[in-house]
Order: sequence, then C-alpha cells, then structure tokens
Amino acid sequence: MYNEKEVDFDMREDIYMLVQAVYEKKEPLDQESQKLLEKTRKNFIDNGVGIPTGPKRERFREIQKRMSNLCVEFSKNLNADSKGIWVTAKELDGLPQDIIQRLEVGTDENEGKLKLTFKYPDLLPGLKFINDSKIRKRLVRESENKVPENIKIFEEVMALRAEAAHLLGFPTWADIGLEDKMAKTSKTVNDFLGDLRSRLSAGGKLEMEHLKEIKHKWLADNHMPAEDDKLYIWDKVFYERIMIGQEFSIDENKIAEYFPITKTIRGMMNNFEKLFGLRFVELDSTARKELSSTGNGDDLIWHEDVRMFSVWNDESLGNGFVGYLYLDLHPRPGKFGHAANFVVEPGYLVDATRRYPSTILICNFSQPGPNKTALLKHGEVVTFFHELGHGIHSLVSKVTYSQFHGTNVARDFIEAPSQMLENWTWEPKQLKALSSHYETGKSIPDDLLASLLKTKHVNSALFNLRQLQIGIFDMACHTPSSPEIAKNRNYGDLYNQLRTEIMWLSDDDQLTVTSNGNGHSCIGHLLGGYDAGYYGYLYSQVYSADMYQTGFAKDPMNEEQGRRYRKMILEKGGSTDEMQMLEEFLGRKPSSDAFYKELGLQ
Repeated sequence: MYNEKEVDFDMREDIYMLVQAVYEKKEPLDQESQKLLEKTRKNFIDNGVGIPTGPKRERFREIQKRMSNLCVEFSKNLNADSKGIWVTAKELDGLPQDIIQRLEVGTDENEGKLKLTFKYPDLLPGLKFINDSKIRKRLVRESENKVPENIKIFEEVMALRAEAAHLLGFPTWADIGLEDKMAKTSKTVNDFLGDLRSRLSAGGKLEMEHLKEIKHKWLADNHMPAEDDKLYIWDKVFYERIMIGQEFSIDENKIAEYFPITKTIRGMMNNFEKLFGLRFVELDSTARKELSSTGNGDDLIWHEDVRMFSVWNDESLGNGFVGYLYLDLHPRPGKFGHAANFVVEPGYLVDATRRYPSTILICNFSQPGPNKTALLKHGEVVTFFHELGHGIHSLVSKVTYSQFHGTNVARDFIEAPSQMLENWTWEPKQLKALSSHYETGKSIPDDLLASLLKTKHVNSALFNLRQLQIGIFDMACHTPSSPEIAKNRNYGDLYNQLRTEIMWLSDDDQLTVTSNGNGHSCIGHLLGGYDAGYYGYLYSQVYSADMYQTGFAKDPMNEEQGRRYRKMILEKGGSTDEMQMLEEFLGRKPSSDAFYKELGLQ
C-alpha cells in the first residue's frame, strides 16, 4: 500500500543523513528553503530515524504502518456509511415537505416507511424539525453508533500513538505535533481551553436554562406530556430553532428562499473577485473538451454534479491564470459526508516555471427537486464562505515548494483565513447583495435581514462549549501519562462525561451512557490530521477576529485591504512563520481582545 511505502520512505536513514549534512553546513538559504530544510529534518526525526537500529525502530515502523492503515479505514467507514432509521410519515411530523419528498421509500419489511439517513442533509433537519422526541432520540443514538467498527479502531490508534511517542522519547503524542503549531506546548493549549471554558460557563448555563424554559412552554402549548427538568442531547437544536422562531421571528426555510444555490454561489464569487482581484470562469462541457487531452470533457470531472472553474487574476493584477476550482456540492452514496476543501494539485515552481493548483470544495447541500431550486439555509451560506475561503487560500498561494502551498500552514492557524471570511455572511450590505428570491428575484427584506442578524450570537456560549468539549477530549486522548493508560481507557465514557460536564446536556438518567453513545467514533478529524489539534478551531478564531477587526470591519469590501491581505497572508501559504505574517499584516502582535469581544466576554 502507498501509506506503508510512505512510512518506509520517511524512515530512510540514507536520505536523512544527506539532509542532516546540509543542515550542519549552516549555509545561508532563503527563508522558504531554510524552513523546508528544518521541516524535512524534523519530519525524519519524528518518523523514527533517531531511534537506534534494532527492535525498537522496527516496532516503531510497525506502529506507523498500522496507524496509517487504521486511520484510512476509520475515514472510509464514515464515508461509506449509508445507514439510517426507517420511520412512518406520521413520525416525521414537523419535518419540511421538501425534505420528506426526497427521502428513500421503503420496500419489503420497510413498506410504507421512509429512510432518514445519518448524512447531514437528513440528520440536521431531522433533529431541528421532527416534533417526536423519541424519533430525535433514535437519530442521535443510532447515528452515534453507526460505525461500531470505528470504536475499536479509535482505541487501537490512541494506544499506538502513546506507544510511538514514548519510543521517540516524547512524554505524549501531543508533544510531538505541537512543536510545529503556534501554541507549541500542551500547557499552552490546556491553559487556553481552560480559560475559555471558565469564561463561557456562566453564559452557557443561562442559555441552557432558557432552552429548558422554551421546552416546557412548547410541550404545554402543544398539549404534549411534560418531561423532567432536563435538556437532552436530542433536544438542543430542536428547541434552539423554536426559540429563534419565537423570539426573533425567524423561519430558516423562509430565509433560504432568498439564497438559491446557483445565484448565491455566483454572488459569493463576485465578492471574492472584487476583494482579491480574481475572475471565476465556469467551464461547460465544450470548454472542458478543449482542455482535455483526450477530447472528452467529462474526463475532467468525476460526476455530473461537479462544476469546474478556471480562475484568473483580474485586469488590475495582469489577467494571469491562477488555477482550477471544482465544486462538488450535493450528497451521493460513498461520498465524503461533511464539508471540506481538498487540494488536487498544489502550486509550486519547477525550474522557475509555475505549476498551477487545482482545488475542490466538497459539500453536502440538499439536491434540487425535479421542479424546485436548491436553496441554502443561512448556516449553509456560512459553511460555503468558509470552505471557499480555504479554496482561495489554495488558489492564490505563490510558493516555491509544494509542501508550503496554500493551507499547509500550522494546524492552529489553518482555519483563521476561512473563519475571517465568515464575517461577510453577517454583514448586512453583503447579505442584501447576495440574496435573490428564487421566484421573484427580490433581495431579502430589511426586517427579515435585521431579525437574522440579531441571531448571530444566539447561544454562542453553548456553540463554543461544544467545540471546547471536542478540543478537551482530543487533548485528553493524546496526553495520557503512560501507554498503559491510553490502552485501557474507555474513550466513549470519557467523551460522554465531558459532554455532560461541559455542556450540561443530559443523556437519559445517567451522566454517561457509554453503551448507548459513541460519538467519538464519528469524528473524522481526530484520526484525520487534527490529533492534538482540534483546539485549533477555537485558537485560530483569536487570529481571525483580530485580522477582521483590524483590516476589514470598517469597510468589508475595501479592495486595497483585500489585495494587501492576499499578498501578506494568503499568497505566502506556509512558507513564512505564521506569527511573522500576522504581525506584518496587523502592524503589531496579535491580540485576543477582538475574539473575546466577539463572544461577548469583554
């Protein structure tokens, strides 16, 4: 397998000795080449070349290969999952008809039933809209246990990572990866998470109590039996929707009518074109045929839903070619189940000639119906802005070495550029310009827009406490005091306990119900590159908030600032120290003031 060959290459002592010889010469190099040399040297060391030849090194090699294969298997299990629950139309009461109409119809033993899958286009609306709490509970329960084979995989990987760290001479697995991140140490990460938890807890408790009040009132108003004084895991998003509808006059399906997917995407691209000096040109089948070496334009895409764009600099920046962008926006069997950006080919230099990048945005927005336009809920608009931000980072990056292309930055900085661009989805002028009713073409009314904007920070403490729960769980998994503890730990119990302690969400009548919930086995990030790095989603918000407030808050569409940001942050990819880039763009050292102000904590 490729992964196993990669492990063997990363342990090639002969190549490491060449790298070490160059490193010891200490000849002057340009900044990017020096960073590549240091990173390459550290990569060899982290992959075991410093372990003396013998049984320990061979055990380390064995661990690396086993972990690599297990992580791939973990991800494949999640992506291949097609499970769901079969329910009657009556049990789906409350779910919008456009979602019900596209559900799979059962046959044989499921005759007369509909299948609600665990993919986000079904799962999230199900939890938001289905009135029957027993059905919502089934959704949570069965979705968290949808890949039981991943439970053992997760346990084995955690044990192997702890053993590998000790073979390398590190106290924990987290200590290996954090050296390359901006936080640098486990203490810095844990202090950050602990401080944020203490700041958010009071607000989170108030938000939770308010949702309980909403629950009791809704049950009474709908003549449904009163429940105990708890908010369950399967209650949270349902009663958040009820609360937002009641207190802000918001109907998210009504808002979605103003964001038909095709027009909204074009509007987003218009924003990026103006801000960063770009042009997006969609390539139809005829244009793709001209590009294809075989004359068959369909060989440049992998599914009929995929859209392909060529990206160019605008006239002010010389009209030069930038790269290719693919959009793969709708769910299908076997496809990656979340939203993400993936690089097909990085940009870099070969003999002073640029190789241009290609990048893909993978999302899972609802398919348009036979006679209906696909509409984006506002949360999906935010998601698209975020992922397109990663895509822009990849496209405009101008580096010498592919290893530093685009989003190949420190893991706790990687989300900052995309998080910053989410701010545009909360700017009234940008949202107004972006909106276009799917039937009338009219912009979103001012009163509806004003109500939407008021929801920006609704239950923000609970949202961030959810991120904290996963971040704290991640660090706990990767900082055991010994490999034996890692091997014997019950990760499902730990995950559920932290969820209850941090978010106060109940799970039946117990604090933890390991046998019922294994949500950790469904988080692809922790075995997909975010190990001891999930905290980065929160950590990078410090930088994204500071960059936005400093550069764009006064005028979000300031072209001069947009091009300055492109040149000083995006184009550099990972070729420059991230703190150095930030300080140059901000004109000072980064501050957490904007981050805590945004969260209402200052």
